[in-house]
Order: sequence, then structure tokens, then C-alpha cells
Amino acid sequence: MSPTCSRREFLAAALVAPIAPVAAAPVARMLARDGLRRRIQASTDAIRLSSPNGAIEFHLLHGDEPGLSYRITFGDRPVIEASPLSIVVDGVDLALGVEAGKVSPLEGNERYAWRGAHAEAINRYRGASIALRHAASATDYVVEVRVFDDGVGFRCIVPGTGSRVPDERTTFVLPAGSTVWYHDLRGHYEGVHTRRDIAQVQAGEWAAPPLTFKLGGEAGYGSITEAAVINYSGMALQADGQRGFRTRLGHAQPASYPFTLRYGDAEAARLAQPAAIVGPITTPWRVVMIGPDLNTLVNCDIVHNLSPAPDPRLFPQGLHTDWIKPGRAVWKYLDGGGENTLETMKEFSRLAGELGFEYNLVEGFWQRWSEGELRELIDYSRQRNVGIWLWKHSREIRDPEARAAFLAHVQDVGAVGVKIDFFDHEAKEVMDLYQAALRGAAEHRLMVDFHGANKPTGESRTWPNELTREAVSGMERKSMPAWSQHDTTIPFTRMLAGPLDFTPMLFGERRRETSWAHQIATAAMFTSPLLVYGAHPRAILEHPAADLIKSIPSIWDETRVLPFSEIGEVAAFARRNGERWFLVIGNGPTARSVEVSLAFLGDGDHNAILIRDQTDEPAAVRVEHATVRAQDSLRIDLRAAGGFVARI
Repeated sequence: MSPTCSRREFLAAALVAPIAPVAAAPVARMLARDGLRRRIQASTDAIRLSSPNGAIEFHLLHGDEPGLSYRITFGDRPVIEASPLSIVVDGVDLALGVEAGKVSPLEGNERYAWRGAHAEAINRYRGASIALRHAASATDYVVEVRVFDDGVGFRCIVPGTGSRVPDERTTFVLPAGSTVWYHDLRGHYEGVHTRRDIAQVQAGEWAAPPLTFKLGGEAGYGSITEAAVINYSGMALQADGQRGFRTRLGHAQPASYPFTLRYGDAEAARLAQPAAIVGPITTPWRVVMIGPDLNTLVNCDIVHNLSPAPDPRLFPQGLHTDWIKPGRAVWKYLDGGGENTLETMKEFSRLAGELGFEYNLVEGFWQRWSEGELRELIDYSRQRNVGIWLWKHSREIRDPEARAAFLAHVQDVGAVGVKIDFFDHEAKEVMDLYQAALRGAAEHRLMVDFHGANKPTGESRTWPNELTREAVSGMERKSMPAWSQHDTTIPFTRMLAGPLDFTPMLFGERRRETSWAHQIATAAMFTSPLLVYGAHPRAILEHPAADLIKSIPSIWDETRVLPFSEIGEVAAFARRNGERWFLVIGNGPTARSVEVSLAFLGDGDHNAILIRDQTDEPAAVRVEHATVRAQDSLRIDLRAAGGFVARI
């Protein structure tokens, strides 16, 4: 086929042929045998792949413009309009002038243990592996697509040897009338989301994924991010001013303020050079989560489904490997606590034990202690069933020998985990460092918390020792235009990518306009298997709601987003851990009253403790005890920036 042939000629001759019943009978028989033929259809216009329930479709398109493009529909309405799908290698766009080969159907249906919004993930999809050839360079590659009932993932795989430099031009064009929530890259992944109509987004604006959007006409929601960033750069998005957001890799992203502050302009310029990959090039999965409501997005498993399963040699029981233990931590940083001494941290561990918390996270001042003092803290804490986590600057573990020595030392003194900080970039070598740190930590049976980090991309599945990461503007932030609006936005934006170390719950002035009940709600609203509290442990013990706070778990068996939730306005969840339900509401800037059905409860009477806003005093709560049944409803009055928590 001539490389100058039209896209219509290309898809008519190449894409249809492998799957048309007459022209490719063996493939057609295979599709029919596997029950997949109705899920993969072709015409002179497109290959169409359908989700198992048929609601979501991925179309590989052609049209008047050269190159491959795609679109995604949900219930026959557009979610992503016709958009370029492109992989560039050594400056050559392999989506231009291509020939198609075999279309191989794919399917999956599995369940596995998880720790996020729920305790079991569902990985069910239909898809295809589509072989392509770039005629001018004789380069063969594959576009792999998986279509789930709640979204789509696709990636490119370019076989080969030697050193090559990849880039991408894939774009996500949103339908007119969509509303988007996103923040820029100035603070890396510690920004404040802006709500915009898609028509207001200007060319050149940056967005840190996940980028969540609401379709016009109440047609549903979506969110764009990536999964399985392995041997590759991280992805951000840049607006084109025409409702599109283009994939931009780490080298093309503007260096964040935290990065230049810590590493300087010269290092930023070095990382602005595109990174080479030796051997096959496998892009991360480009992910679009899709659903009719916010509950579907919050419970979406696509990001971790698309990530590799854990290595059984390192994690013989997978997520439940015996040295990996989710839990809650005290933390001396935001809420006072005295000098950075051994005696101070022993007191924090004592209080952690009194709270029933599992961990004490120690910031970098431990490095000024003697080894004997460190061992004394760890031994003292262990006697109180409290494990110690130790902070480290990522710069100090970049060298493989230094990294191995540090992790061996942490294991030797008896600490259980490490908090590694200040990555601040998505260049390939920085992304490689995450993988190296996780592998090294696993080899030394250590859990990991990343700070100064990019968004999660499914690492917690491949490396179950990663319990959480920051990648959010949390309570460490000294100022915030409106905490309540921020807190009711991130469950439906950043949290969709994976767990977030927000360090929630403060009762002093740092909480700004939010109420005590709102602050307590955030501890149960933000998913983090390592739940690090911002408040001083004594402030928790002395709080009127201490009994409830002490019982908030760090992992959940089930999560339901209540239907009156609205991004940036109110976030409401019913979350179950074992036989206990927690009803959690964080309110935004506007006071409101809501009626909540308790139909999610089982039969019979249930004892409940309710933490409500004090109407005339944000720095107070009303604690009530009640007996409730599934037939009941609760009326809840929420002050502006208020909250509510019930344990049932």
C-alpha cells in the first residue's frame, strides 16, 4: 500500500479485512467462538470495541485528516470526540501513513484483593490488539485497547532494540458543554482545582491528571489519567484551546516551583531533554474513566487493573503479605509537640499506643540522632505495638549503593517503613527512581509513603508495599482560598488515581473556615491505607469525638457515594469496614440540609454515634447516641464548610 493513500482507503483495505466475515473467515470464526464478535466490529469508517455490558464503545477512526484517531461513546453519546491517537519515535509520527495487520481479540474477567474504595477489585473487559505498520519506516507496532464497563484504557507497544526516543501527540477532545476540574503544574501535583466550562479553557493551559469532567445534559462523568508508568515518563495534559487536552511527557512539562527551589534551573533544563528508551517501547495506558454518576468514578478499578500484578517472589501473599500492614499514624509536624528529641518522639509513640494507632511517622530530624537513640525509640514503640516510619530526601537515595545502604539500615534498626520526599518531576529518570525505591524497599520488607510526588498510576498493585503518596495539596499547605471547596473536590479528582496522604484533621487555626466536624469527616473521606493524622495525638485523645475518631479505619470494604454529592460543593459517602458503617459528609462553602436514607444497613436495630456541627460555633461538635434502622432517614443540617460523621 502506498504511504500516501487516504485514511479511508487504509481502513477500508486494512482494518476491515482482518475481521470481515468473508475476507477473514479464521478470525471471524475465532471471534464467534470466543463470544467476542459482537464486541469488535468494523466498517469502512472504524473498528468498534464494546464494553462487556455494551454501554461504552471505543472507535478507531479515520476521516479527512491523516493519521489515526479515536473516539469514545457512553450510551451512544460522545465522551471523547474524534481525537488523534499517536506515538512518535525519534521524531517520526508512527500514526501517519500506516498499514494494518491482524486484529486479535482480548478479554479478561478476574477479581482480586484490593485496598481502596473497596476490598475487592473487578477486572472485566473486552478489547483488541491491533497490529499496525508505519510504511515509510517499515516500523511495526501495536495499539492495545481494553474497554471496561466503567471506562477505557489504550496504549502503544513498539518492538525493537537499541536506543530510541519516544514522544506522543495523543489528544482528548471533550464534547461541547462539558465542565472540567483541573489544576496547573506550578506546584507539581499540589495544586488547587479550578472549575471551568470547556469553552473557557485557553490554549497552553496545563492540567495535572486526573482531569475530571462532567458531560453536558446530565450525560455522565469522566476522568482522564494514566496507568502503569514503567520505563517511561509521566504524563500531564496541555489544552489546545479547542476543547482538547494533549498528552505531554515529563520532558515537555514546565518545571514546578518545588523542583526549581530544591534542584535549580540547570537541573530542570537537563530534564527538559527527551529521554531515550533502550529496547521495546511500551507507553503507559491512557485512561478514561466513565460513568453515569460520581459513585461509578470513585469505585472505578481501571488504574490498578491496568497495572501488573505483584511479583510473588517479593509478595508471596500479594496484598496480604504479612509484613505489609495498613494502619493509622501520629505525626509530629503540623500541630506542635515540643523539641525534636528522642523523649518527644517516645511520648508520641506512647500516645499512639493509647489511641490504638499502629504507627509513628518521624520526620528527618531522626538523622541527627545517634543510632542508639534511634534503636531506643523503635524498641520503646514496639513494646506499645507502634511501628516507626522514617523520612528521607529522594536526592539521597538516587545512587543505587546509597539507596541500598539506607534501606538496609532502616530494616536493621527495626523500622517498618520509609517516607521518601521531594521528587517533584515526571521525567523518566525520576519515574524510574520510584520503581527502584519500591523494589529496594520490598527486598528489605519495608512499606513506602511518597511525598513531593506525582499522581499514583497503579503502583500500589504492582508494589503492595506502597501504602500511600501525597500528590495533593493537603494540610501541610499554609494557605488555601477555601479548604471546604478543595476538600469536596479532591475525592472526585485526585483520589480517583489512588490513595492520597492528605495528613487530615486539625482543630486549630490552620483549618481556616472549616468546622471540627468537617475536619473529622476528611479522615474518613480521603482514602489512605497509611492514614497519617495532622492533629497532635493529645488533641485527638482530649477531643469530644475521640471515641469515633479512634475507630476510623484506614481501609474500607465498601464505599457508596451518596447521590446528592456535587464536585466542590458536598462530598457524601457511606463506607463500610467489617460490620461498621461510617456515614461521612464534607460540606463546601454553602450551608445546606440533606436527608440521608439508611437503607444500606442490614435488618434490626443498630447503635449509632453521630458527630454534628455546632450551629453557632465551628470549633465545637454535638455528639449524639441513637438507635437506627434501615427504614430510617437522617436529617442533617450542615453549616457552611461544615461536616457530619456517624458510626453505625
